[in-house]
Amino acid sequence: MLNSINRYMPLLFAIMIFIMIFQFVENHWPQPAFITSLLLFFHSIVWHIATAATLGWLVLILGWLHSHNKIPHFLQSRTLMDILDRLTNKQAIAEGIDKQDTATFIDAKSLSDALKQRVIGQNAVCDDIAAQIRRRLALSQRGKPVGVFLFAGPPGTGKTYLAKVLAKELERPLLHLDMTQFSAGSHSLSQLLGMNKGYVGSDTYGKLTSGLQDSPNAVVLLDEIEKAHPDVLKAFLTAWNDGFITERSDSNQISTASAIFILTSNAGTQRLSEISIQFAQEPDSMREAAVNTLREAHFAPEVLNRIDRIFVFQPFKGLDIARVTALEIEDMIHGYGLEVADQGISPDIILTLMARYQKLGKLGSSRDLIRAIEEQLADSLIDAKKAGHPKITLQMDSQQRISAQPEVPPSTRT
Repeated sequence: MLNSINRYMPLLFAIMIFIMIFQFVENHWPQPAFITSLLLFFHSIVWHIATAATLGWLVLILGWLHSHNKIPHFLQSRTLMDILDRLTNKQAIAEGIDKQDTATFIDAKSLSDALKQRVIGQNAVCDDIAAQIRRRLALSQRGKPVGVFLFAGPPGTGKTYLAKVLAKELERPLLHLDMTQFSAGSHSLSQLLGMNKGYVGSDTYGKLTSGLQDSPNAVVLLDEIEKAHPDVLKAFLTAWNDGFITERSDSNQISTASAIFILTSNAGTQRLSEISIQFAQEPDSMREAAVNTLREAHFAPEVLNRIDRIFVFQPFKGLDIARVTALEIEDMIHGYGLEVADQGISPDIILTLMARYQKLGKLGSSRDLIRAIEEQLADSLIDAKKAGHPKITLQMDSQQRISAQPEVPPSTRT
């Protein structure tokens, strides 16, 4: 731009010199009439050229100033008005864009089907949670988390597992916090929200604030929420109600508006089991009864009031017990670095474990049974791994002793 201005400077000086000559000749040199007319003609043309050249020069200078953001503020706001300022309210639009969230649409049936393929015996919960997630993600503007859900019911019925599967199906990071580790007051708050400025450790964020800062759309799993200290629960109220949580080391407000909070609880297990059966087809009545039960189990009313939905998990029954037991055995064997052969678990083992599970009643957990069987199997599994058997089968003898055997190749089977 400056090069263009410099290029036209000699022309402007030349025009100014011509004007001065014409002025001098016109005022101090006697001329015939036709010379006078000719001078007046050229005088008029030169002034027009000079005016046009000067205006063009000014336009070039203003263009250079605008491109380098050097135009004074009063010229920008009055003379060079933004098109949005001229046609509408630009400030209101800018503020609206900042507040606007993008809606997400999912297929509730597909999500529910995917959950039911991996979570055994909780079809009603899978259908309900999928519908809730679909409705809440479709909201284009939110000032609160996508959802705050409580999974309540007997231990070992898939509460924690469903939260993990949900995070995977939604392709969201999982922030898993075991709330039994946050049962102490001030220390627990420091772990979650960071240390107050000036104290040792205030140069790092807390587990919750750092997790949400790195992954704002995380599924935040608060396992066994009833074990948390009351001060810890109060800290979550702001996160659930106002859409942010404050990091204590620097007072930075971390948004929770894109997160999904899932709380699990084993409180009031026996009564909740009865409620899940009694109100299986009445979700509103089930919620009301569940809230009353949890309040009797010393859940703070302010916490219950901020929970969007309570999902009551039912105890396993029938073939669901067999399915869960088989999956637990498979996971246990995988923990030793081994694989189970196709139909490699003897039906007698499953039936025996089912009978034991049913004797435990509504408080029974499949994990309790697997711990018992692992004690019998541990040495046998270690031997199988040392022997390098790629796949094993589990067999039970007449004394109900379980052992791991190498898979028999198909060619040697009788």
